[in-house]
Amino acid sequence: MNDEIRPGDAPDAAPVPRRDAAPTPSPRPSYEAVMEQVAREFVRERRSERRWRIFFRLAWLGLFLAIAWALLAQRSHVTTPSGPHTALIEVRGEIAVDSEANAEDMVAALRTAFQDQGAKAVVLRINSPGGSPVQAGIVNDEIRRLKALHKKPVYAVVEEMCASGAYYIAVAADEIYVDKASLVGSIGVLMDGFGFTGLMEKLGVERRLLTAGENKGMLDPFSPQNPQQRAYAQAMIDQIHQQFISVVKEGRGQRLKETPQTFSGLFWNGEDAVAQGLADHFGNLDMVAREVVKAEEVIDYTPKENVAERLAKRFGAAVGAGAVKALQASVNLR
Repeated sequence: MNDEIRPGDAPDAAPVPRRDAAPTPSPRPSYEAVMEQVAREFVRERRSERRWRIFFRLAWLGLFLAIAWALLAQRSHVTTPSGPHTALIEVRGEIAVDSEANAEDMVAALRTAFQDQGAKAVVLRINSPGGSPVQAGIVNDEIRRLKALHKKPVYAVVEEMCASGAYYIAVAADEIYVDKASLVGSIGVLMDGFGFTGLMEKLGVERRLLTAGENKGMLDPFSPQNPQQRAYAQAMIDQIHQQFISVVKEGRGQRLKETPQTFSGLFWNGEDAVAQGLADHFGNLDMVAREVVKAEEVIDYTPKENVAERLAKRFGAAVGAGAVKALQASVNLR
């Protein structure tokens, strides 16, 4: 056999495909394979959805339990009363429904303190610029009711500030103690807001307000002020001011040295407040407990929030903040 390759003979190598030849198609998957793949994807997605459903259900269950705990758990005092003592209730910050100084909590603390046989007197330690006349009025009324019922004295001790709604509460006390530099007074009422009509005209913005009832859009900040509606609002806050004045006169009695400025909304330092009869003496909590009440041990009856209550409030604020702002009153004693 002659293995010599002669010119013109083709080699034994595989033939080179032509460039213009179509690629060889890959084998198409069978119908069963396609359906199996679809089924696997469907099962995987369903498992993922089920896991997320379980997660969210557990999250909602945890939130529900936290809120239930907050609503059912009883608030505890800092220490347990043990023998004769001075009952302390803090009035701090703005007086409002959703604040630390709200009427519901303060009234509950007042009732507990007055009912405790070991509490020789109740002291309100105040550091507040004021707030809601409704909340302040509820607390004032309850202090006077409990004093008459339990025959226990009540003292107000002012730290930095006792203004407006806070002073509304303080005048229910038998005596008011202040520091020489405390701020006291501001016996007045305000209703605040803004008007944007001029700015809207400059920006070319048209206000479109539809109401059923001619006064439903009263004091709308985007509409021109109506003289009749303004007079109505002024009469309303004047009436609340007179209510405030009556409460102060009833609480302070003959001690009050009334001047034209007393009910003008001005405030004074503690030294001037004592001189004008808005307060009685200089002193702090320890001094009042030791020298006035004669019960040096101070027990704090102020409700304290636990973690669950803070969580519940924060969740409620996140869900209903818009509705709360829409319904919130604009009249304040501050």
